[in-house]
Amino acid sequence: MSYTLSRPSNSQRSSLLGLVVGLHVGIFLLIMAAKTIAPQIMEMPLIVDLLPPPEIRDEPAAKPLPVARPEPVKQKPQPVPKTPAPVLETTSNAAPSESAPVAPPQVAEPAPPAPAAPAVSQARFDADYLRNPAPPYPPLSRRMGEEGKVILRVSVTPNGTADAVEIRTSSGSNRLDESAMKTVRTWKFIPAKRGDNAVQSWVLVPIIFKLEQ
Repeated sequence: MSYTLSRPSNSQRSSLLGLVVGLHVGIFLLIMAAKTIAPQIMEMPLIVDLLPPPEIRDEPAAKPLPVARPEPVKQKPQPVPKTPAPVLETTSNAAPSESAPVAPPQVAEPAPPAPAAPAVSQARFDADYLRNPAPPYPPLSRRMGEEGKVILRVSVTPNGTADAVEIRTSSGSNRLDESAMKTVRTWKFIPAKRGDNAVQSWVLVPIIFKLEQ
């Protein structure tokens, strides 16, 4: 079985051609219509109105204050000067008048000098005849090599004995301090004297602990 294609006739060709031309014309019209419908932006001129400047009102000038006129001063009538009274001259006798005799001034006698306070001598512990023993060196301090200087403050009675013993400056070792205090409590002292009377007083006793080299 065979098929044969028939060629279009002239009328068909003309109708197709007209259809194509109509389509082109329609597209062209649509493009033109779109350009016509597109909104156009128009530039408007900017108009600025200038306002007139505000009016400046002149301030009223200050009125001058009224000047007070000075009131006339009334002059008081001056009193009429009185006539001065006469001055009476008095005479006086130049000779001295007799008076009572004046007693001669008394001369104050000097007060007797106050008796001088009796001199006070300090207590002593260094007299040769006292023969106070030296404090013993503690054996433990000797082995440990402890040395130092202790100063004791001793209250000496009128009888020459130690009433109280205090540490004024420590040697740095309690053993050395205790040995010095224990020995000084047994010492004999020369008491302080006020004049010929023995009095109680304080004395400082320095003791040096030093190992022999």
